[in-house]
Amino acid sequence: MTQYERMVNGLIYDPADAEIMEEQLPYQDGLWAFNQLKPSQFAEKIRYMKEVFAECGENCYIELPFRANWGGHHVHFGNGVYANSNLTIVDDGHVYVGDKVMFGPNVTIATANHPIDPTLRGKGLQYNKDVYIGENTWIGAGAVIVPGVHIGKNTVIGGGSVVTKDIPDNVVAVGNPCRILREIGAHDREYFYRNERIDWENLL
Repeated sequence: MTQYERMVNGLIYDPADAEIMEEQLPYQDGLWAFNQLKPSQFAEKIRYMKEVFAECGENCYIELPFRANWGGHHVHFGNGVYANSNLTIVDDGHVYVGDKVMFGPNVTIATANHPIDPTLRGKGLQYNKDVYIGENTWIGAGAVIVPGVHIGKNTVIGGGSVVTKDIPDNVVAVGNPCRILREIGAHDREYFYRNERIDWENLL
């Protein structure tokens, strides 16, 4: 089994393998060019995501700069995904993002991990575990999502959280490590911030 085959099968492998580097470097060069685009170059941004990402739905937007080990080649975006600036995706493995997910600034999603054993780690070896984020979820500013995590739909991950375990649907979760604070419910349909009511009649 080649190192590339080990990589795609989630096994421990050498990311500096010549075959892997030969395929990866053009994506990194392409990402460098992507990050030079002007804010007004919407069509060019969309073209990059459609051509480079594993999947990219309609009406997706990324505020540059964007960082990704494979330039986003292993990123799967649904429809209407919004990413604020400095989204970092360590996309050696795959990242699956549902429709209408929102990322605050400075979010990091990692799929790559290194063995705890110091001998293996000293050789620069790693392994990858895919990350899944459900539809209509909001990932707050500065959150970190570690390899292998699944986050449910309609969920809010508080700013600065470190998500080390799976988080279910329809909850607010915060902290380091990230834990469920409460379920999303009737209170959230009445108030948008503390005791400030949502003026539904003016929004619909």
